Amino acid sequence: MMKYLLYLLVPLLLLSGWLYLIQPRMIFFPYRDLLATPADWGMQYEDVQLQSEDGIALHGWYLPSTGSNRVLLFLHGNAGNISHRGESLAIFHRLGLNVLIIDYRGYGRSEGHPDEPGLYRDADTAWRYLRDTKGFSARQIIIFGRSLGGAVAARLTAQLEPASQPGGLILESTLSSARDMARELFPLLSWITPLRFNFDTFESLKSIHCPLLVLHSPEDETMPFVQGQKIFHAAKPPKTFHTMRGDHNSGFLLSQPEYEQALAGFINKLATDP
Repeated sequence: MMKYLLYLLVPLLLLSGWLYLIQPRMIFFPYRDLLATPADWGMQYEDVQLQSEDGIALHGWYLPSTGSNRVLLFLHGNAGNISHRGESLAIFHRLGLNVLIIDYRGYGRSEGHPDEPGLYRDADTAWRYLRDTKGFSARQIIIFGRSLGGAVAARLTAQLEPASQPGGLILESTLSSARDMARELFPLLSWITPLRFNFDTFESLKSIHCPLLVLHSPEDETMPFVQGQKIFHAAKPPKTFHTMRGDHNSGFLLSQPEYEQALAGFINKLATDP
């Protein structure tokens, strides 16, 4: 019996070790080349060069909106770079928001290599740029995170004191935690393989006090819909849930015009709240 158990256990341990080693390659899919700029999409922009707390040079774009006193900090997902977000930037431009979008370390023209603490530092760097350089108050900033960027957005918001949190937080197609994702993808191995990443949106919610909009699609094949529901149910009010249509990468387009209407309703309510 022991011999048969060893035959079973050794391959499992080897597979578990292999999964441990390749976890960064399973999570981060950076793309270095920029395929376009906002000018190619008919929008004015400024090239932004930032430096993180640990000395990494970061690249981003700031898209101004004439007459607007609100700005959206866009934290994108785990693949591509800022040049793959043109359709989303156009939506927020139509909604009358200034927008800052950055590439995390290792993405696009940003230096370094991606890791979880680094992404959190990069988001904090962008937040401080909007506060200290652009002069926006915390309440004038809306933080938007899509997919893995939602976990980064939630962590950024949670580390701020309640009175210093943004005017609103938007989480789209976001994972509840890396642990929940591991259990979804590898039900057995997730119990024996140490995780190198947390990306724990659920835990961050305990310290988030600003208005929240959660958007998720039941057809999302990458981030299970149940995780979006878990995020929403764990969040403190005021909070709103919008059910999207379509898959993970194009759901925001397939869900039009309701998607944009949901964003506008949330943002407009922020503008009238004290």
